[in-house]
Amino acid sequence: MKKIIVLILLCIAVKGNSQNSKGIFSKDPIINLENWQKKRLYFGFFLGFNSYDFKIDYKTVGPDVQVDKSGGFNVGLVTNFRLQEYLDLRFEPGLYYSDRTLHYPSNAAFDTPNDAIRKVNSTYVNFPLLLKFSALRTGNIRPYLLGGVSANLNLSSNAKSPDDNLEERFRVKTWTTNYELGIGIDIFSEYFIFSPSLRGQFGLSDELIRDKNPNSPWTGNIESMKSRAILINFTFH
Repeated sequence: MKKIIVLILLCIAVKGNSQNSKGIFSKDPIINLENWQKKRLYFGFFLGFNSYDFKIDYKTVGPDVQVDKSGGFNVGLVTNFRLQEYLDLRFEPGLYYSDRTLHYPSNAAFDTPNDAIRKVNSTYVNFPLLLKFSALRTGNIRPYLLGGVSANLNLSSNAKSPDDNLEERFRVKTWTTNYELGIGIDIFSEYFIFSPSLRGQFGLSDELIRDKNPNSPWTGNIESMKSRAILINFTFH
């Protein structure tokens, strides 16, 4: 995936520079898709990467649960509605896959070392509603800021399972809410717009489902557990 994205960037640069030696990043470029930003409604898709973490708050002070993160991937669609020249409303439903491993303190009451480890595989269907604040276009470059709210549907939540951690079943809620903030840049090529962006996603709601035992070593001391993530998306319009 990374090699494909690098190849796309190189192709955009080479294609831009082949236009009368006035490329996208040159001092005096040929203006591509000049009227595109005047469209009221347009669509696109994105591919990307993510790194999900947990923000954990505790009831009492003690050793923290350590979270091991691994990179995941994103794919989705984009609907962009222009509100005014510098402000757009965007809906970006997408599929986000992530993998996290929880390492509980060794001094907790576990029977075996494996009991102190819980893998959390998450497949989110993300529904973000965002405002895009664009700067003045300079040649074929236009930076922007993003902000808004989103809801995540976790297809791997185990929320309906009657088993809990005693049966090695870690459970989280099916629906969670977040706020999202990010930055990006629109790069106008001859035929399409390429928009890389960097975004943070921050959980607003506690997503942990407690074990049946209120003194459970896995959930008993946790006040709240909220997802947070770094999202890197490459959007094509």
